[in-house]
Amino acid sequence: MALSNSKHEHRTSPLLVFSIESFLLLFLLFSLFTSSFSEIFFEEQFHDGWQSRWVKSDWKRSEGKAGSFKHTAGKWAGDPDDKGIQTSTDAKHFAISAKIPEFSNKNKTLVVQYSIKFEQDIECGGGYIKLLSGYVNQKKFGGDTPYSMMFGPDICGTQTKKLHAILSYQGQNYPVKKDLQCETDKLTHFYTFILRPDASYSIWIDGRERDSGSMYTDWDILPPRKIKDVNAKKPADWDDREYIEDPNEVKPEGYDSIPREIPDPKAKKPDYWDDDEDGIWRPPKVPNPAYKGPWKRKKIKNPNYKGKWRTPWIDNPEFEDDPDLYVLKPIKYVGIEVWQVKAGSVFDNILICDEPEYAKKVIEEVFANREAEKEAFEEAEKVRKAKEEEEAQRAREEGERRRRERGRDKREDRYKKRRRHDYDDDYHDEL
Repeated sequence: MALSNSKHEHRTSPLLVFSIESFLLLFLLFSLFTSSFSEIFFEEQFHDGWQSRWVKSDWKRSEGKAGSFKHTAGKWAGDPDDKGIQTSTDAKHFAISAKIPEFSNKNKTLVVQYSIKFEQDIECGGGYIKLLSGYVNQKKFGGDTPYSMMFGPDICGTQTKKLHAILSYQGQNYPVKKDLQCETDKLTHFYTFILRPDASYSIWIDGRERDSGSMYTDWDILPPRKIKDVNAKKPADWDDREYIEDPNEVKPEGYDSIPREIPDPKAKKPDYWDDDEDGIWRPPKVPNPAYKGPWKRKKIKNPNYKGKWRTPWIDNPEFEDDPDLYVLKPIKYVGIEVWQVKAGSVFDNILICDEPEYAKKVIEEVFANREAEKEAFEEAEKVRKAKEEEEAQRAREEGERRRRERGRDKREDRYKKRRRHDYDDDYHDEL
């Protein structure tokens, strides 16, 4: 057999080429197919021109209680060009909203996500967002405006570090029954709420699931499917004793005749003891090592044990299912409406879509600069602490200066009093 020509020895097989091209084509078709079924309802990263999409409310402005937002990446950021909107005046109400193309989450997964960075020692204030339905006068948007969903952190003092998840159903607001906790440091954090057509939900913080469950159990919207049967009683023959005494065990013969104490076998009659005068000497009593206490049968597993009896659950006659429990009223606006004692919260990366994987991708892209943000924060902390120490040193120096001045003034007062006293004495001597 002739050897192959060397220039053809490494030629790619036509079958292999076809396989690679087919794979790439199938992958492209799959990507297009899956992406065609995902939808972004609203996405806001607050690039230039964001003011054209958002309306600042005049709520509380006439009372002088309306705060303002500024467009900034904050004092420390992974990317200084990645800006959000930051609350900028203390002890104020903040309200701003954007209109979005109306959509319904019926038969869709709803994903609501945004990021927030608490640069301030917030003390007490909110950091949540709202989804709004129906017509909203955006210039009057405020705390009394009805909403369909409210989601995000709320911090007040050391006790309240809550993560709100409030849903509206038939005009009434229902908070989640779970005690959900939010992050409280000064770095950027993502909060994600996912609501599915089966009324199940997930809550992510920074792309990791923090909690999950169902609207049927974690909100008091509908009566529970099952309730305990209050009329049920434990059956008379129900044996809930896990252990019983062994009925076959017999008490050893002579067991009850074993004394509790016996004469001390090591004791000796003292030399000074006189039986005629002191009576018959008897050794002191000591515990009997053979005595084992009152006899009891050993415990064995009860062969008739049925377990602890529990009140059975039955169908709740008041429960009436609503297959559209998860469906919110058609969403038309997204808004930020919070009150803060100290301002400084940066809202950014607001996303409303139906694809959790896309939401996770957004988090990964922003967190690509996570280490840079941490370094910027640590540097800002060094500057802040140095400034605080400098101010404290100035305060100490000022206090010392005032102390010296008070001491000098007291010495001058004493000197003047002595001079006045000497003058009065000389005057009286002359008289």
